[in-house]
Parts: sequence; structure tokens; C-alpha cells
Amino acid sequence: MMFLEGLDEDIRINLLEQLRVLWTHTSTALEGNTLSLGETAFVLREGLTISGKSLKDHRDVEGHARAVDVLRTLAAKDEITAADLFDLHRLVITDQMLDVYKPTGDWKRENNSTSITLHDRQTIIEYSNHWEVQELMKRWLDLLNQEIASSTERHDLPNSYVRLHLSFVSIHPFWDGNGRIARLVANLPCLKAGYPPIIIAKEDRYEYIVSLAEYQLAHGVPSRITELVQEGAQFQMFSAFCQRSWRLSLELVEQAQALQRNREKTAQKHLLELQRLSPGGK
Repeated sequence: MMFLEGLDEDIRINLLEQLRVLWTHTSTALEGNTLSLGETAFVLREGLTISGKSLKDHRDVEGHARAVDVLRTLAAKDEITAADLFDLHRLVITDQMLDVYKPTGDWKRENNSTSITLHDRQTIIEYSNHWEVQELMKRWLDLLNQEIASSTERHDLPNSYVRLHLSFVSIHPFWDGNGRIARLVANLPCLKAGYPPIIIAKEDRYEYIVSLAEYQLAHGVPSRITELVQEGAQFQMFSAFCQRSWRLSLELVEQAQALQRNREKTAQKHLLELQRLSPGGK
């Protein structure tokens, strides 16, 4: 990945782990996970539990972290398939449900919806019909692979992320885990182009949810006879939000690059000092 180029191995490893921990913490926290960033790092590093925290919280961060690892391998693939999404879903959904209508690693088999309160008005948003999901997700995967192939420049990537994210969560193809999967796979163009992922801070949860809701209320959800995503004012609002959110991971990369530059500068000074002190040195 381009953002890792020029970094010493230890800095590269630590940066990847920082991104893995931050991505896992924020995405699971947006869904209600109570582990802090430090606790998430401890659980993933040490494999131990935090007193007073639920087993589900621990399983969710471990599953998401493994999904991040898998996503990095997917970024090297030429084509992403439904089977790849099912593999990610099996990692993200850690509760084993014995319910044929709530499959893990397969599309939803009944309709789903959510209740939101927007501008002091309560509304129920119903996602795409379950019998349309297979066809819609075939179109979505075509869009994903097209975005991966065409979005190679930094200025293109936020809108690519937004198109994939908005369409995925509006279809809501799984019975659960849709937000976490969307925040993973919508980043494949970023990773493929050599950039760190767009990570949404848990502190921005309200703005994130409101932005999604406003888009869905304005445009509805995808169906066989509509486009997967529609660009307009609500699209641009969410795009601006995602561009601001990207600073989280970009700042970690900048810190690693600054450390690398400082290390090289210090090494150069040390070399010059050795040359000065050596016999015949000037």
C-alpha cells in the first residue's frame, strides 16, 4: 500500500496495528460496543478480557479485527464476489443464531427496517425488499469492482466511498451487521489505491446517522427499477462528512511518516558525527 512506502518495518507494522485498532474500535462503538480505544487495543494485543465488560463486546472487536485483516487480502484481488462479503459477515456477526431467517454468511430472508427521529419527527425507514437483494447485490458488486478499478486518485476516493456506503446500507442485505460491513467494504477503493481507510469517529455517531437518514428519506432505497445511488444535496452532505472523517486515519499516517523522517535525520546526523570523529575526518 502506497501509504506504507518508505517506512521502516517496525513503523509500518505499528501503523497498520494502529489503523486496525482504531477502525475496529470506532466501527463497533458506533453499534453500541462499550470498550474504549485503549481497552480495544489491550484485548486485541493481549487476548485477555476487561473486567465488567460483556463477552459480546470482546467477541465483536475480535471479529471485526479479523475482518480488517481479511479486507487487506481482498484489496489485492482482481474481483470481489458475494462469497467475499459472506466471509466478512461470518467474522463480524459473532452471535450464532439458530434461525433460518437470520442467516450468517448469506443474504437476509425477511425484510428489515429501522426507526429514526429526524428534526423532531419519528419515521420508519424500510430497506430494500429481501426478494430483490440477490439482484441488487449483484449490481452493487459490479459497482464496487468498477469503483476499485476507476477510483485511483485521492480526490476521487471520498465520493467512491460514499456511493458504495450509501447504496449498501440502503439495501441492507444482511439481517444484521450491515453498518460494519459497509464501513469495511466501502473502503476497498481507498486500500486498492494505496490510501488508508476512511474511519468514522464514534463521537460523530449522531451526524453519521442523521446524514444517512436524510439521504434515505430524500431518495428512498434501491429496488429493481431504481438506481443504486443518487447524487444530490444529501449525497454531497455525506461526502463532506466522510472527507472530514478521513482525517482520523490520515493523521496517523502523517505521524508515522514524521517519525520516519526524524529517524532518518537523526541517523544522518549520527553518520556525519562519526565521519567527523574518524581519523582523517573533517
